[in-house]
Amino acid sequence: MRRIYLSWTGKNNIMLLTILWDFPNHIPIAGFELRYYSLMFIISFVLGQYGMQYVFKRENVNPKLMDSLIYWMVGATIVGARLGHVIFYDWSYYKDHLEEILMVWKGGLASHGAAIAIVAAMFYWSKKLAKKHPLWTLDRIVIVVALAAGFIRMGNWFNSEIYGAPANSTFETVFVEHGRNTLMRGYGGTLKSVSFEATDEFVRTDSITYPILNTTLSFVRLNDVQTQQYASDFLPRILNTQDPDNQNLLVQGIPEVTVYEDENGWHAQTQVVGVPRYPTQLFEAAGYWLFFIILVLLYLKTTVGEKRGFLFGFFLVLVFGFRFFIENFKEVQVDFEQGMQFNMGQWLSIPLVAIGLLFMALSKRNKSSL
Repeated sequence: MRRIYLSWTGKNNIMLLTILWDFPNHIPIAGFELRYYSLMFIISFVLGQYGMQYVFKRENVNPKLMDSLIYWMVGATIVGARLGHVIFYDWSYYKDHLEEILMVWKGGLASHGAAIAIVAAMFYWSKKLAKKHPLWTLDRIVIVVALAAGFIRMGNWFNSEIYGAPANSTFETVFVEHGRNTLMRGYGGTLKSVSFEATDEFVRTDSITYPILNTTLSFVRLNDVQTQQYASDFLPRILNTQDPDNQNLLVQGIPEVTVYEDENGWHAQTQVVGVPRYPTQLFEAAGYWLFFIILVLLYLKTTVGEKRGFLFGFFLVLVFGFRFFIENFKEVQVDFEQGMQFNMGQWLSIPLVAIGLLFMALSKRNKSSL
């Protein structure tokens, strides 16, 4: 059974909340797996539609335009995010596997690509369908985009991906899913399941305090001697196959193993070391939802909405300025980022922040309530 464990520990007179994140990434429904990431996408677009319906009603815009707006937004988000990942992050792979570019369900989306595609799509929708100035649309659509971005990052949280670098911090998180997948692949068909449980034990170093996790490996088609060997000999070897930059579970030396049998087969109990990380998905989600509130207040309570392009520019500055900052706490996403002063996410954020500042400056001369 998978659980979420919370534990407090003290280090340097600071209390740290350690989250053992061992949560399934999907909901089983009638033989179908609804992934939380997909659910977060659905929620974000539904809430975004309600938000734009309010804007349309408030500004007396033809409600029949709503369907086409949603279609263009959804399409631009998916296509742009996918192409952004392919082009900016993994072209060395996809140039030899072009057919996999369409396999969105395998993962690989980039928010910078989505941002570029949304701007292009809203320009076309505004000019050809809505007959409005593109900046009127962008000034309003970015409000719901900020809300949606928070839900997308929560989807990353459920997927145990795009996490932070190893560190001790309040809300530090141990993501065990990648370690579990490594073990399941490494042991092949002999490992039925693996479970983790938090303890009050830690391995302390000068830089990081690592929590120790009780671990149970449940095997099939093995006897007691084989179970002992598989756990004590193979466990370190398999975990050592993890990418050094994405290790979430470690083993110190030869693990001590206790073997027992029940009606479900043979099991091995041992301990592994969890790697605590910054939960940057939660940091980003909280930031984007804060930006959503700020943009809503500016739109409803001030006159900046009359300055064509201000909210759009402010959104770019807020979101991608924050993105540039938060990338400092993230783990490296792709190999070519090793040794770079700024990672790809930061390099892509710089021009978007500059564009945002430009639109904010120009908005002072473009007052309009179109």
